[in-house]
Amino acid sequence: MYSPPPDPDTEQRMRAQHARAAKALDVRVEPGGEFWGWAGRTLGAPARTASGALVWLRLVSAPEDKASGKLWDGALDAQHAFGDLDGHRPALLGVHDAFDDTTAYRAELSARVDQPVLSDDPILQHNPQLPDSWWQELARTLEKVSVVATERVAVRQQYMDRAIPEFVGIPAPAAPCWTTAHADLHWANLIAPLRILDWEGWGQAPEGFDGATLYAYTLLQPDTAARVRDAFPVLGSPAALAAEATVCAMLLQTVSRGDNVALADPLRDWSEELRRR
Repeated sequence: MYSPPPDPDTEQRMRAQHARAAKALDVRVEPGGEFWGWAGRTLGAPARTASGALVWLRLVSAPEDKASGKLWDGALDAQHAFGDLDGHRPALLGVHDAFDDTTAYRAELSARVDQPVLSDDPILQHNPQLPDSWWQELARTLEKVSVVATERVAVRQQYMDRAIPEFVGIPAPAAPCWTTAHADLHWANLIAPLRILDWEGWGQAPEGFDGATLYAYTLLQPDTAARVRDAFPVLGSPAALAAEATVCAMLLQTVSRGDNVALADPLRDWSEELRRR
């Protein structure tokens, strides 16, 4: 969760568009619980329908010429592809699009999840002490995701060919299998009982990508990191080398830009392990 944008014009504009979307979708926003995304790009809040159902209203904005493609349509595509994943994905209930000068807005109305995310930060800072049943349900749910056919691409081979040599120091390994992935599986997108949030970027990725992503964000907690490996036994195998190298390269690239710096040393250790493999 981020603070409101420092630019008061952006804050005012997003609040106004959020209120218009609530009216268009016939929901009443509840006070408190406001949730801002990075740089004011998104604004979410709890709401209720006219019948009293608990919902979440999220508004995303983008320049009009960028209001299309994978990220823009991710939640809507996920609803068509997965539904609510047996209750493990908040169902998308409605969408409302609007435009203002050169900016596009999409409001997404979803079933509300009242339980908190397992971490306010994508990087795990504590042991969540989750039961075996939660890990088993996570693995089963992602297995269901993995076999869904899609033309959406979460990770491009061209990126792998460029980033893995630069940040991991090995040629990009061939991915023996590509499967469908959530593609942003970190601790701020997970809830117990199991719910998986934020389906903007899902699509095809090298096998093992979701497990590798969760493992990367767990590196500061060795016991839980070992539990991730238990839940996703493909990790450490030749089949997952491409996925692990891709995730390691992606996060080392963010470190080079000043983000996720807490992971810098364990990511470098991981990259050394990948080089030995």
